[in-house]
Amino acid sequence: MSERLAKFIARSGVCSRREAEDLILQKRITVNGEVIVSPAFNVDGNEKILLDGERLPEKETTRLWLYYKPIGLVTTHKDTNGRPTVFENLPKGLPRVISVGRLDLNSEGLLLLTNNGELSRMLELPQNGWSRRYKVKVHGQIKQNKINSLTKGIIIDGISYGPVKITVGETQNTNTWLTITLQEGKNREIRRLMNYIGLEVARLIRLSYGPFQLGNLQKGEVREISQKVLKEQLGEKFKL
Repeated sequence: MSERLAKFIARSGVCSRREAEDLILQKRITVNGEVIVSPAFNVDGNEKILLDGERLPEKETTRLWLYYKPIGLVTTHKDTNGRPTVFENLPKGLPRVISVGRLDLNSEGLLLLTNNGELSRMLELPQNGWSRRYKVKVHGQIKQNKINSLTKGIIIDGISYGPVKITVGETQNTNTWLTITLQEGKNREIRRLMNYIGLEVARLIRLSYGPFQLGNLQKGEVREISQKVLKEQLGEKFKL
């Protein structure tokens, strides 16, 4: 059965599907000696597919890791500003991995890592219905009517944000802990939503991503999900 070339490349673990599409557009991929220029090109896997003249690695068993991302690391393989990255600070012994989504420089908590670019793309899609849960420390006066205004979704500066669930927790002076659950995870979404209702985010920790929990992971620690659990959680959504 044939599939898009970019999808095939992503499943090899070389990169994400989006990055694979860029490689094709950069004319770095050949199929049976022909330079491919369109991401819409289909292959069945029996072709001779080369990246920069080298064969793609053999498809590995799909694996998934939980990682506690500390504050101060950028979720990218290489930062043009020279800031430290997640991938430079992972424990030794991991294969090349790709993150499922991102956490910004000043956010911490659960980041999923995988060796399968197509799995990464699939887990990021909002239509899969996987929620992301965060513990957020905010500074400012809590107003329930403003919090309620976010629960059905809102448009801010032309950007549409989906419904969020917010639970108000412990308050000390002008600092309050909130538990926020959302399903999209747009760039800096929580910070923008909080700023919109007059609150400043002092700390942001991702606690869970779908069925996967931060649990008792320590900052900088990585833990692999067993194949049994992975198949139980992904079997119907993703063919391992």
